[in-house]
Amino acid sequence: MSMQRIIPIMLLIFFIEGTIFYWLLPGNLVSRVVPHFTLAFVLFASLYRGRHTAVLLGLSFGLLQDIVYYGNIIGVHSFSMGLVGYMTGLLLERKRSTLLMALTMILLSTLVYETVVYFVYRVFRLTHQTYEWALMDHIIPSLFLQLGFVLVIYVPARRWFEGTAKKKGEEEEE
Repeated sequence: MSMQRIIPIMLLIFFIEGTIFYWLLPGNLVSRVVPHFTLAFVLFASLYRGRHTAVLLGLSFGLLQDIVYYGNIIGVHSFSMGLVGYMTGLLLERKRSTLLMALTMILLSTLVYETVVYFVYRVFRLTHQTYEWALMDHIIPSLFLQLGFVLVIYVPARRWFEGTAKKKGEEEEE
């Protein structure tokens, strides 16, 4: 699938993670679980399309998140999502990604993303909670949610992103 089709899918996922998703959650988990489904797509792009595509998607969808959902500091999520997408793509640049490797990298990258956002907020004194509290209160529950989402979407996302890479490679050969 081409990037012209993946971007509208990511926009749809972006709107679902901020609106419909919270209606489906039980009331006691609404303030604890933060979905990062677009981050999962950015990380799939870094695994199967390369780090440059991931950094562009991360910067653009992170900025969209900053503007629409989080208004405290513009650019924190954009920077974090772009950085994590780039670093994931850089680490797995030449390696073939299996299901277990993809799950591990997405979970570690999500943990790094949440940690970077937390510490930026901590530096600018927007949060006064300890890192241990943030880890137990919302980072780990969000990681489990991210794991479930990645398991559900792994096969279609891999086909979409690998399909665009194969088509691009075939065009370059001709």
